[in-house]
Parts: sequence; C-alpha cells; structure tokens
Amino acid sequence: MANGARQIEAARTLMAHLAQVLEADLWVRLWNGERLPLGSNVTSELGLTICSPAAITRLIRRPRLNTIIELLTAGDIDIEGGTLIDIAHKRGQMRTKGLFRRIDKVLAAKALWPFMFGQAAVSDTLAHQGERKTSVEQGRDDKALVQFHSDISNEFYALFLDPEMLYTCAYFPNWSATLEEAQTAKLDMICRKLRLQPGERMLDIGSGWGGLICYAAQHYGVKAHGVTLAQEQFDFANARIARLGLQDSVTVELKDYRQVDEWGAYDKISSIGMFEHVGIDNHDNYFMQMHRLLRPRGLYLHHAIARPAKRDMKHFRRQRAEYKALTTYIFPGGELDTVGMSINGLERHGFEVHDVEGWREHYQRTTQLWTERLYANRERAAAEIGWPKTRLWLLYLAGCSLAFERSAVGIFQTVASKKTKGPSGLPPTRARLYTQDM
Repeated sequence: MANGARQIEAARTLMAHLAQVLEADLWVRLWNGERLPLGSNVTSELGLTICSPAAITRLIRRPRLNTIIELLTAGDIDIEGGTLIDIAHKRGQMRTKGLFRRIDKVLAAKALWPFMFGQAAVSDTLAHQGERKTSVEQGRDDKALVQFHSDISNEFYALFLDPEMLYTCAYFPNWSATLEEAQTAKLDMICRKLRLQPGERMLDIGSGWGGLICYAAQHYGVKAHGVTLAQEQFDFANARIARLGLQDSVTVELKDYRQVDEWGAYDKISSIGMFEHVGIDNHDNYFMQMHRLLRPRGLYLHHAIARPAKRDMKHFRRQRAEYKALTTYIFPGGELDTVGMSINGLERHGFEVHDVEGWREHYQRTTQLWTERLYANRERAAAEIGWPKTRLWLLYLAGCSLAFERSAVGIFQTVASKKTKGPSGLPPTRARLYTQDM
C-alpha cells in the first residue's frame, strides 16, 4: 500500500476511535475530501478540515500551541461552519473527562506512525520578529510594539468594530443591547465616572481613533487632548476632529505618554485599554507620570484587563502557552497585572482610590460580538490583510472571549483622585452614575 493510502487508512482508524471516545457532535474532513464523524450522531455543520497529511506530521514533531496556531492561520487546518467559540462550546457535550486515560495508546501510535516521516507543513510565521524589552531603561520601543498591533489597517478594524471605532470593552445596560448601544453607554459611563464639567481639561492616554475625546467634548463640553503611538489611529482621529468641527476643543498628538509635560494641567485623565501595553517593569514610572499631570484632587479613570493573582510574583510572571502566544502574535510587549497591583500602584504614588468595578462579562460579550462580525466579514478582511492574518485575528478574538467567559482574565474600571488632605469632593453614593440629573 502506498504511503498516501496508508495515511488515509490510518486517519480513518484514528478518527473512528476518537468518535467512540469523544461522542462529539463534530466532524473532521480529510485532505481527500472524506468527512469523518467524531461521534455516533453528528448533526452539526461545525468541523475541522485537515488540508494535508503534512499538517499532522508537523503537529507530531512539534506538539505545541504555536504549531496549532500557525497551522490554523496558514489554513493547513481550518475550522468550518463557525469559530473557535463554537468549537469550545461543543466541549460541554463531549465525553472529555478522563480522555487521555480512555484513548488506546497503542492504536493511536500505530495510526500516527505513517505520518511520522513525511514532509511537515511549512508556513510563514506572523509572530512579532523585533525585540521585546521589558523596560524603557533596557531600550524598550513602545511605538514599534504598539504599531505592530494597531497599524494593521483602519479598514480592517472597521469590519468588526462599531462605527465610532471603539476598540475597548463595551458596557451593556442589558445583554440584548447592540454593540453600538453598549459602546455609547461605555463612553457615557466613563464621562460620568470622571464627573466631567464644561471647560475642564481632559487627557486621554492611548486615545485610539479619538472616540472618547470627541464624545467628551461634544456631550460634556470639555477641552480634550489625546495621545497615541499608532500612526493610522492618529490620522483617523485628526480627520474625525475636522469632520466634526471640534478643532477648538479637541486635539491629538502622536506622542508617548511619558513625553506629555503639562504637569498639573489636567482636571481629568482617562486610560482606557492602554495600560496593558505598558509592562509591569514600567508601572511605577507610569503612575508617577499620571500623578504629575493631574491637578490636586483631579480624577483618574484606570480601565485595564487583569489576571487573577498568584501566590507570588515569580509564579504570576510565569507565562502559560496561551499568554505567550498572545504576546508573540498579537500584543508584543503586552503584560497584564492584577487589580490588586493596580490599586497598590495608585496608592503608592499619591492617589486615593474611590471606586472599582469589574466588567468581565461585558468584555466577554464585546469580544464575542467582534468575533461574529469579523467572521461574517472574513472575505472582506482577507481581501484587506490576507487570509493568514484574518484567521489569526479570528482565533485571537474568539480566544479572548473564551478567556473572559471562563474567568481566566478580568477587566476593571478604577476611579482615583490625586490625594490631598480633606474632602474628596465626590458624592456620597454611586447613584450619580445611574441617574441623569445627579
């Protein structure tokens, strides 16, 4: 029997065994077009396609998460009929408990043997190739790291974001709200938490495409200034400001937050989804800079993703495979802290913390909707940035949604003020956030 025929027969044997063990409502399509069920009663249109035996060979030789990611992004393995979220949600219907124990190891080894010495699939990597220093003192280049992620294509981001181009967690007044409604609710909640007043000076660190600074100026009458390191976001924000006629009240600069030198000039500062880029080794300098830029009792809103705490920093900074993949392919230089570390950092650098709110389920919903939108627009996305990067982003957004769903990560909004003696000036309850006339 020729090796190609042996590989087909081996794949059939292995999938038949997995079908008995898993009883999954999924299927696998082989490179010859043959569709094999992974259960005895498969009705789903959802499944995996293995496009060549070389994909199995590569996975056997290098059984790592990065190998799976690169096989998926290259299209050597493909998800049909849905996304990673759909695959993951099928897990609850499978017989996964004690899976490794129930697999016949001898049968599996014999089935995989014909693939052992074949040619492995080869694909170009989408991993970040530049240096990723942990601190500015070591020569960390935040601009290059940020632009790797943000300057893909404004047209690409528009395929899954809302019309205001808000690339941070939305806030759902109810779970049936649309993404557009939830993103507007997020903007308004930020402005209310900051207690913005007409004429105040507001600074937005990592201002993206300018959605928040324009909204704050239009609806709360502030003088808003944003800084970003992403060139395409900067260009888009300036065009938006001109289109809305906000040149007298909104400005934006292509500048590192460390280079903002108007110390004590700002009444309010927001940092929405930017802190994740800073890196733990740079947190002290970051909070010191926020403290310098705020006036006494000025308010700072800190909106950031966080990981659950570990028993010590050595264990906390040990990265799991999923985390390493995220910083390799999507967010080079990115690093998450814990909500406790953020609060500790604020207090150690002269802030008084007033309010902390968890938004984990809001971000799960946001990233799920982003995944669905990008999947629906995947042909247009591929025309814009290519199929490999489109597949990578579908994996990334779906993976984020699953991480928030499973509480592997959280996200928190923390409101603090630049501490001085005496009253904070804040109302006695949170009712002001939910009642329009307070």
